[in-house]
Amino acid sequence: MSAVPTPRRSEWAGPPAKDIVTAYGFWMFLIGDVIMFASFFAGYAVLAGGRAGGPGPADIIELPNVAVQTLCLLTSTLTCALAGVMAERRRMAWTQLWLLATGLLGVIFLALEIREFSHLIERGATPQRSAFLSGFFMLVGCHGVHVVAGILWLGTMMAQVAVRGPKAYVQRRLSAFMLYWHALDIVWVGLFSIVYIWGSIT
Repeated sequence: MSAVPTPRRSEWAGPPAKDIVTAYGFWMFLIGDVIMFASFFAGYAVLAGGRAGGPGPADIIELPNVAVQTLCLLTSTLTCALAGVMAERRRMAWTQLWLLATGLLGVIFLALEIREFSHLIERGATPQRSAFLSGFFMLVGCHGVHVVAGILWLGTMMAQVAVRGPKAYVQRRLSAFMLYWHALDIVWVGLFSIVYIWGSIT
């Protein structure tokens, strides 16, 4: 009888590639961020009915302003994706152009949001006025802070692309930034639908 072969122990292939580690770690960060936003959405849902005799969603929402904001942010998703395509093809001048377009659209979005907040404060609709306004400023403002962080990150990426070119680690960082920016757009779609559209008809 022939001897039964002893199974060989698999040899350790070493640590995973940096691309895998970076993607895995950044997805963990995004999941945590999504959980945080989910908590803010839940808080807004609880506070939305507490108006204390003050204005409600239909009284403060300016849909034309928000529509332009939404158009800017969704268009920035396209320009961000185009930057990624150009980076993969190592066409760094086009990468910079599309990153710049993404940043400009993000700045316009923020300017419109600051304008909205300024108008509300001028009318006395401050976070201290009611539970609804506290929830509104908390949720919309948190997203705005994330957009600010994204624009600052975008600026550092443009500097790295200009100085380092299509290095592997620059490509990894660009991929992480693009995931972050697309996640912000997804959150805004939920925010636009629940806070603005639903709020304007209730």
